[in-house]
Amino acid sequence: MAASGGEAAHAGLTRLLARAIERRDPPLDGPFPCPYLPDRSARHLTVLPAPVFPGVYHALMDLNFRRLGPTFYRTRCDGCEQCRMLRVPVDEFRPSRSQRRCRARNADVVASLGPASPAAEKLALYQRYLEARHDGQMDGSELELRALTAGSAVETREIEYRVDGRLVGVGVADIEPEAMSAVYCYFDPAESRRSLGVFNVLWMIEESRRRGLPWLYLGYWVAGSPKMSYKAGYRPCEVLGPDGRWTRPSHPRNATDRSGSGSPAPS
Repeated sequence: MAASGGEAAHAGLTRLLARAIERRDPPLDGPFPCPYLPDRSARHLTVLPAPVFPGVYHALMDLNFRRLGPTFYRTRCDGCEQCRMLRVPVDEFRPSRSQRRCRARNADVVASLGPASPAAEKLALYQRYLEARHDGQMDGSELELRALTAGSAVETREIEYRVDGRLVGVGVADIEPEAMSAVYCYFDPAESRRSLGVFNVLWMIEESRRRGLPWLYLGYWVAGSPKMSYKAGYRPCEVLGPDGRWTRPSHPRNATDRSGSGSPAPS
């Protein structure tokens, strides 16, 4: 079947960027401790394409890149290719039984999507989340929180989740003309029974469907990392192989609620 005009243009842009990155051969950052697999080191290849017009980031995601502030990076670690981009085909997604239960548990949650804006209640929520959920890799500072959205070269939005006006969670998403990308999610650890990380992904899938976006990208899937392997629980899903081809993993669902959309650096 022939590709549509939009698909052909996207494929052409992806090939163009791949050639440009290969020609420039950017230097690698690191090594530094791997945030996903124990006793491993990681390295990043970072690029700052200019101009970043709509569609560029989508093409970069198809080359295994993620956004961090104004830059884009992908892992290039010695002897390891475990960090693979994962995406969900929005129109084909069907929630599992546990995901449907999660949606029902959060029927009282009011979600609002808007521009990223700093607020004291968000910082306090972020710090409580890190204290309960993370292992000291992040410091919980206001600067760190702002880095999720500040200087973004793409359309970046926040989703606020509230119950009776009280902020219980925040999701961060990048939006492209043909895709949405989940950046991060943090939530009130006292509301852990709600599985707000899972609810955030389910909400993004529905928002992508409402906007007519074919894909939701969930960042890196790391098969050997419990912190990241949950992403394959949103079915069907596709994983970008080292050869640049998308394939659908055949293993059973595993939608355990971790962060809901990865971590800010890297995800």
